[in-house]
Amino acid sequence: MFQIKWLWENLKGYRAVYIAALCMTLTCQSMYIIIPHYSSRIVDEYIYGENAAENLATNPNGLVALVVTMICFTLLRTIITYSSGICYEKASQGIIYRVRNYLFANVQKQDSDFFDKNRTGDLMTRLSGDLDMVRHSIAWIIKAILECVILYTASVIFFFSIDWLMALCMIALTPVIFAITMGLKKVIGPKYVEQRDKLSAMNTGAEENISGNRVIKAFAREDYEQEKFERQNKEYSAANKAAALLWLKFFPFIEVTAQGLSVVQLLAGGLFVISGRITVGEYTAFSGLIWTMSNPMRMLGNIVNDLQRFVASLNKIIEVYYSRPLIVDRVDAVDKEGRFKGAVEFDNVTFSYNKKNPVLKNISFKINPGETVAIMGPTGSGKTTLINLISRMYDVDSGKVMVDGENVRMLKLKQLRKNIGVASQDVLLFSDTIDGNIAFGNSSMPEEDVYNYARLAAADDFIRKTTDGYDTIIGERGVGLSGGQKQRISLARALAVRPAVLILDDTTSAVDMETEKYIQNSLKSLDFSCTKIIIAQRISSTKDADKIIVLRDGMIEDIGTHKELISRDGYYREVYELQT
Repeated sequence: MFQIKWLWENLKGYRAVYIAALCMTLTCQSMYIIIPHYSSRIVDEYIYGENAAENLATNPNGLVALVVTMICFTLLRTIITYSSGICYEKASQGIIYRVRNYLFANVQKQDSDFFDKNRTGDLMTRLSGDLDMVRHSIAWIIKAILECVILYTASVIFFFSIDWLMALCMIALTPVIFAITMGLKKVIGPKYVEQRDKLSAMNTGAEENISGNRVIKAFAREDYEQEKFERQNKEYSAANKAAALLWLKFFPFIEVTAQGLSVVQLLAGGLFVISGRITVGEYTAFSGLIWTMSNPMRMLGNIVNDLQRFVASLNKIIEVYYSRPLIVDRVDAVDKEGRFKGAVEFDNVTFSYNKKNPVLKNISFKINPGETVAIMGPTGSGKTTLINLISRMYDVDSGKVMVDGENVRMLKLKQLRKNIGVASQDVLLFSDTIDGNIAFGNSSMPEEDVYNYARLAAADDFIRKTTDGYDTIIGERGVGLSGGQKQRISLARALAVRPAVLILDDTTSAVDMETEKYIQNSLKSLDFSCTKIIIAQRISSTKDADKIIVLRDGMIEDIGTHKELISRDGYYREVYELQT
């Protein structure tokens, strides 16, 4: 019932259309008994009855009227069926359009922890294949259920109106069909859940393979990846076959029982005609409507089959639909409009990803507005995690992270993140123009500003040498650009939002020393005040910082200037001696 309630809630705006479609289906299915009714009259009154010849001679117009009426009802039923189909499609496409937009928007709001737990391929499956199954269910399964119920009910009522004993004979096999179908329902559900999970795993593998194609080629692992995908495809195929074969095991029993109605109708109907219990016309009516009982019985298995697939897909969609981020604006959040000053403070901060093994332990330091602070430490010391806490990509386990004297938990997320520019270590560029990537934070930015930020990031020269300059389309994830070029475009993008806090996560690791020097000079002469936090492993990137924080094993090992740190033993001095 919960699934039906969810569908009804999301049909808002299309409920009238959908109800109209259901009403048309009800009307159309009820009309199927009209043709056999008139067929029965034609047989009894004009073909086989005692007064057939007399009626045909004295009242031929009556026969014409009956035939014309049958034709008109058939045309009317066709028009209603066509109209209901349009309404079903309009409603189903409308709900899926809305839900897909909502799901995408909801995914965008999720915390980093959500993406750590959910694979890209799985989310793509929910936004595509699972949603299409829901659309199919709204447009076909619910309609098919209603058709079967109305058609069967109308036929039973019509049969009882003719002869109750013949009607009982016709519905005798219904409990058998129902029992077989319920048996199918119990075992088919888990099969479709497994099938859907295998599809998700295969899509994830394909997505990772395509996005990591260059790495695969670099290591000549095409054969390995092909075998891996083939294995996933085989598992998905096996899950498909298991579900299909299970259905096929039940299908013969359903089909034989449904076809048994013809035998019942032939034997019982023949005996009742011979005994005079029913007329030939009434027998013709029973014969003309036998499909209205056998077809719903036959369809019941298919409906249950698709209904289980629908439930498996819908449950996956609902998981994302009702997912809520934990990192949100508080009700009493501070409304801090305008540009921040850029003061950053960590007060006894401890953080862990799994709430068990701390990545950062008791971190405390202060950064004044406009200062340049470098963070250095061995791999895995928690440098990137530390800067992610400033923009609340994650929330601390204990302690406080403050910006401009306010706990970041008390600041509105949009205001906080608009004041922080990040050029990350893992550069992600969108399939857009270079201009569009640099102006990503402000799409209405004048072109001259885009050129200026590109010059500050030492990117202008190489951009102008590309095929179409700033209008050059960058391939997915920046394909076609070197690592250093991507880093410089990423830096220009971070500068373009004129942030109060600029975070550079190993941003110049792939550029040459001359370009690095140019970028450092540019950052010193920005035309806006900016606190700079630089994560780097090069001494050349850190030596001019106002303060250098050295992390080791998630704790602060030392804090000081370049001169202070090289004057005493520690990680920084070791790196300095190795590099010089």
